[in-house]
Amino acid sequence: MKFKTKDLDRAEVVLDIRHLTVRLAGAESGQEPVLNDVSLRVRAGETACLVGESGSGKSVTSLAVMGLLPKGALEVAGGEIELDGEQLLSMTPSQMRRLRGQRIAMIFQEPMTALNPVMRVGDQIAEVLKTHASLAGQACRARVLDVMEQVYLPDVERIYASYPHQLSGGQRQRIMIAMALVMEPRLLIADEPTTALDVTTQAQILSLIAELQERHGTAVLFITHDMGVVAEVAHTVHVMKNGRVIEHAPVEQLLRRPVQEYTHRLLTSVPSLLPRPERPVGATEPVLEVRNLNKTYGRGGWLFRRPGTAAAREVNFSVMPGRTLGIVGESGSGKSTVARSIMRLVDPSSGEIHVAGKEIARLSRRALRPHRRHFQVVFQDPFRSLNPRWSVGRSLTEGLVNFGTPQREARERALEMMELVGLPTDSLQRYPHQFSGGQRQRIAIARAVMMRPDVLVADEAVSALDVSVQAQVLALLDEIQLKLGIAILFITHDLRVAAQICDDVIVMQHGVIVEHGSAREVLTSPRHSYTRSLIDAAPGREWDFANFCELQVAS
Repeated sequence: MKFKTKDLDRAEVVLDIRHLTVRLAGAESGQEPVLNDVSLRVRAGETACLVGESGSGKSVTSLAVMGLLPKGALEVAGGEIELDGEQLLSMTPSQMRRLRGQRIAMIFQEPMTALNPVMRVGDQIAEVLKTHASLAGQACRARVLDVMEQVYLPDVERIYASYPHQLSGGQRQRIMIAMALVMEPRLLIADEPTTALDVTTQAQILSLIAELQERHGTAVLFITHDMGVVAEVAHTVHVMKNGRVIEHAPVEQLLRRPVQEYTHRLLTSVPSLLPRPERPVGATEPVLEVRNLNKTYGRGGWLFRRPGTAAAREVNFSVMPGRTLGIVGESGSGKSTVARSIMRLVDPSSGEIHVAGKEIARLSRRALRPHRRHFQVVFQDPFRSLNPRWSVGRSLTEGLVNFGTPQREARERALEMMELVGLPTDSLQRYPHQFSGGQRQRIAIARAVMMRPDVLVADEAVSALDVSVQAQVLALLDEIQLKLGIAILFITHDLRVAAQICDDVIVMQHGVIVEHGSAREVLTSPRHSYTRSLIDAAPGREWDFANFCELQVAS
């Protein structure tokens, strides 16, 4: 395993956080603060990773540095934040606005929400230059095109004139990086910048940040829950829990010999790239069978027929009861299109889909309705898939009630589901916003399993969760499958997750299946060059965290 190493002792300190405390606005003196006595340093040319579970205080720390704590909700109660020796907490809002973008920049997790949807991306980068460098006209445009080329965007003239929705996820993230680095800031804060990206795009983004950091000597504060990414990019690691930094050390020391039990638990929660032991195939008849599935977008027109974009071509596979089939590939490979076609969220262009012995690809929406209980879906973001105005109980019972189950019986089933997914029964009276991300995903799983489906489609169901919660949700899916015999179609870009939950794996590229076999065959002895490139791009691929991390008891 090759770690990032650099002699940073003599490098100047760019960011210095000392004893930072952040509390809820108007909180009583005895109430526990959101951040409690946080101290850390980032030197020029250093990448310091901030890791921890959701709610540990990572993002609040970054917002405090940027001066972006939500007014009326959070406030700094003590401590100091210095940038190149200048005290940030004493600056006025106008002084902080001049600082942001010029000397401090931030890359957010989701570029689609951070970018202006009605403004061309080139103009959004140019706006930074006009605000902080008083650059305009052709000089401004030339500088924007130059920085777009530096982040390896193709056809920069076309992309300059594009809107965010016209770009891929990786291209949008590169635009965010270009905006952040166009003024060559002293400090770059990257808040989960690769969480939703596939492994090859993720590797490109990580390499790009490292290259630009080397070129400009930028100090980087990198926030992530992905320990593979930590192993690839970090010089030093700071572990946060409940608003405190509980451990910090050089990356190799922390990953090999963590002192705190909490750090050890985070590391051992990271799934291994080595597939789990193969399970015997029990059933002889598939519960899901896809034959020659094709999906083409954009065909037709009012006067002339236009060639469409083939998102899926001649896709064939089957899934047995009690088995999990994973579909992996880059963004745009067609994996989500296949899942959406099976769920009939989009209509396939041709081919057959058999669920529990019934061909559903050609059924009308009305004819399909009685069969929907046989296949259910768990989406990536449960907060968007759960109705925020409905209680959890109503969300869970809606499907059964619609199929004629009496309300009382549906509620009894909902109580059983709460127990199955490890949530208290009083959760039924609460609303989605009152739960953590991992708890909401458990509720989404419970809602899908309420129907006792034959097939469960999980579309990136754990990609946004931190490692410990991710491990819990994967174990939950495994337990539900064991108890109920459900077949699972698991869509993921994370090869570590695929290795731990999938019996069989399909690899898709440009809408075509390029490799199909058992998880052990595909992930340990890939035959196709594309599969090998996916495995080679996985961050921390040479590192088995569970077996190489040795706990050193804290004194």
